[in-house]
Amino acid sequence: MLALARHVLDALPMTIYAMDLEGRITSANRGAWPRFAERHDAAEGSPESGTPENAAPGAFVWDAMDDQAARPRIEQAMALLRTGRAPAVHWEQPCGAARGSGVCHAQVTPLLDGEEGTDRALVGFVLALVDVTPSHRACEALVDAGVALVRATSQRQLCEELTQQARLAAQAERVAIALADGNEATPRLVHHAGYPDDATALEQRLAPAWLEALAQGRVLVSRDATGVELTAPIAAAGVRGAITVRRDDQGSPDALDDTLGGAPGGALATLATLATQAAAAMERIRLAQREAGARRLQAMGEVATGAAHELRHSLSGIASAAQLLRFRAQDDPVLEKNVGRILREAERLNRMAGSLLDYGRSTPPLSPGDPDAVWDDVIEASRGQLESRGLVLCRDRAKRPARCLLNAERLAQMFGAVLENAVDAAPEASDLMLESSVLSSGEWRCRLRNGGPAIPVETLPRVFELFFSTKPGGSGMGLPLCERIAGDHGGAIGVASGEEGTVVTVTLPLAGRG
Repeated sequence: MLALARHVLDALPMTIYAMDLEGRITSANRGAWPRFAERHDAAEGSPESGTPENAAPGAFVWDAMDDQAARPRIEQAMALLRTGRAPAVHWEQPCGAARGSGVCHAQVTPLLDGEEGTDRALVGFVLALVDVTPSHRACEALVDAGVALVRATSQRQLCEELTQQARLAAQAERVAIALADGNEATPRLVHHAGYPDDATALEQRLAPAWLEALAQGRVLVSRDATGVELTAPIAAAGVRGAITVRRDDQGSPDALDDTLGGAPGGALATLATLATQAAAAMERIRLAQREAGARRLQAMGEVATGAAHELRHSLSGIASAAQLLRFRAQDDPVLEKNVGRILREAERLNRMAGSLLDYGRSTPPLSPGDPDAVWDDVIEASRGQLESRGLVLCRDRAKRPARCLLNAERLAQMFGAVLENAVDAAPEASDLMLESSVLSSGEWRCRLRNGGPAIPVETLPRVFELFFSTKPGGSGMGLPLCERIAGDHGGAIGVASGEEGTVVTVTLPLAGRG
């Protein structure tokens, strides 16, 4: 049994010293500390290490460790253990006085003599030292990564920072990041580095792994002849995506396995933590942008209200003067024509002033309701408009009714404007698709799609700008007003356009979740 115990101690990947009550070594597992020291000295470029003589029986343990700074900690631990108030004392320390880059975990336990259940005498102590440098460095890298990610103020900046941190912490040569628009959408590639594939091919190849990682909620590992690819889900309230990293390795599969463990320091644990940090940072950015957008809309509403009142006051005077001039110019056709033009333009500006007042008007108090029920009323009121152009509205309702805080009148105003724009842009005798769903992130979402021509790429970023319009005679107030109404409901509206048509997406928080 003693021989077996010796073999077991010698096989352990740690240094173990048995000491007397004064801290002198009585035995040690075979050469563990000198090998441990040499490994760190080699990393530091120094061939010196603790010698076997230092670890011989009778030597003080802190001399064997070649680290006099450890002596006070060991003596304090032995003093505490003599009182019997603690079963063990442990701490972390550098691996030797000249080994600042290495870290070991030290633990001192009492060595008792006697049978179990009897009063046992304290005859010495046991000191165990374990190299925790890899996990320590991994933890430091993840702390640095978390600090770097939290500084990002935009999605683009966050993705660039996440790529850099994944390359450093997970030792990855290639990185791809995907994000989804809502909990039911497939993640789309938003950033990649190092991959030779073009974006479309890369997205098609990695999409199954992204979906599987999100479904299973864990890091997935895929191997081939040249290395390994890891995919971690990025998931938080309102955020859904994935990050894939690739590590090329032509060496031993066993060596590669050592770096992939789920323990601290392994690539799986590192990537999982990075993905969690990224999800939290993305959610913070999303909330900050929503808050900034709400403040911007409120400020614009106040400006619009002031401008509308001033405009209406002046238009009233212009219209009155023009009416008086028309009465006196009945015998002059040229003057009559120009006066008519003045009145028509005054009326157009008056309608725009009304739109500005509507934009600046805050939403009345909200009450619980189903936004799909509001859509029902809007669609019923628009039947004639749809039939006049031969359009068919295909409806896919949410599987369960939503309950949102809303103002039905204002929401109907937004839905009506969205539907009117879709009808205007849709080819005659075509189909419109309206689908709504309740997302697990705590939001109701609807999407209205038409098959019309794509909005030009230079125009799309400006569709929510006040007074921007591509329609002849348009006021440029329709979509900005929709954005204001969505924001007043704590939601958002977005427009995407491509070869298959244009999609308007509206999201509203569920009652109690927004």
